[in-house]
Amino acid sequence: MPETPEIPAHYRRDRFDPVPELVRMARETPLVETDVTIGPSEQVGWVATGHAEVRAVLADAERFSTRPPADSEEDAESLVQAGNLLQYDPPDHTRLRKLLTPEYTVRKMRRLEPRIEEIVQDCLDTMERVGRPADLVRYFAWPIPGLASCELLGVPRDDQTELARYLDITRDVGRSQEQQLAAGKAYWAYMGQLAERRRRNPGDDMLGSLVREQGAAVSDAELAGIGATVMAAGFEQVASILGLGTLLLLEHPDQLALWREQPELTDRAVEEVLRYLTVIHTASPRTALVDVTIGGQTIKAGESVACSLLAANRVPAPGEPADRFDITREPATHMAFGHGIHHCLGAPLARMELRIAFPALLRRFPDLRLAVPHERVRFRPARSRQYALESLPVAW
Repeated sequence: MPETPEIPAHYRRDRFDPVPELVRMARETPLVETDVTIGPSEQVGWVATGHAEVRAVLADAERFSTRPPADSEEDAESLVQAGNLLQYDPPDHTRLRKLLTPEYTVRKMRRLEPRIEEIVQDCLDTMERVGRPADLVRYFAWPIPGLASCELLGVPRDDQTELARYLDITRDVGRSQEQQLAAGKAYWAYMGQLAERRRRNPGDDMLGSLVREQGAAVSDAELAGIGATVMAAGFEQVASILGLGTLLLLEHPDQLALWREQPELTDRAVEEVLRYLTVIHTASPRTALVDVTIGGQTIKAGESVACSLLAANRVPAPGEPADRFDITREPATHMAFGHGIHHCLGAPLARMELRIAFPALLRRFPDLRLAVPHERVRFRPARSRQYALESLPVAW
């Protein structure tokens, strides 16, 4: 019987915290040679855990590539998903990001704000109607970003349930690989159909705006890929933060009470939740294009690097105070949304959703509490693409 491979420290957590092994790595060997899982195979590579080392790798788009590792340039290009910025290198990345940046301006986000407020209130109404105990993940954390992403992309209301089902299956670890692959194909096929509709009849949504303003500068495949990646990335990351963030507040009642009493702390509180949780374990793997020396170590051309965002955000340097959750913390630059040219383009939308959703939850349910013992809260298995809860039963 084959042995189950050990899960690396940068994929494991002690509830909200980095495991001790990851803390030691960040302090003693912030760039270490190891086996890094990339796709279905194990390749010799590196793990960066130190703050300076992670920033150095992620900021260097000239000597590191985010394209899927492959044996040749042609193979690498064939593996890139059209429209997925995380798999593009300059100059293609520069071109596509320049086209997308106007879709996330303050003005456009403000236009979405009233609709997101409605979505949040509708989800809270549903949760209250379902009654106690209610699964906060199912009725609050998952639907809010899903519906917000549908609003951004102009997904018709009649299609939203079907689309949510595809995404649920692709993320359900209890499903077979065949089921997940079939759901993934159906999801991408739907996005292709949506892109075709927007090409023929562009609306006021993101895809329609791209068609009207960019025309042939964005291809049909890129249009579909943009829709697929924007939906999946925004949906899952914000959902994870809403679920885990609520549990984090319930386990820190002093911070929860402070936020409820001082809503003016919302901007700081959201940044602290983002930093403290850092739900994405590692940034997309970088592959060295040439030999690169960082932190006294030489990464050879063709070797991969996994950058631990959690370690970079949560492990203090030797001599610094122990890390703690503090919503009054002076805002500081964190890497919960990545760093460098691949910093998450949808961060403004994610922040807006969190700034609306958390205060609304605290106002609606002043006596919010766990409906099960803390040890019975179910976290998603290690090696999931990002940290999240399976469910969060709550009462009020």
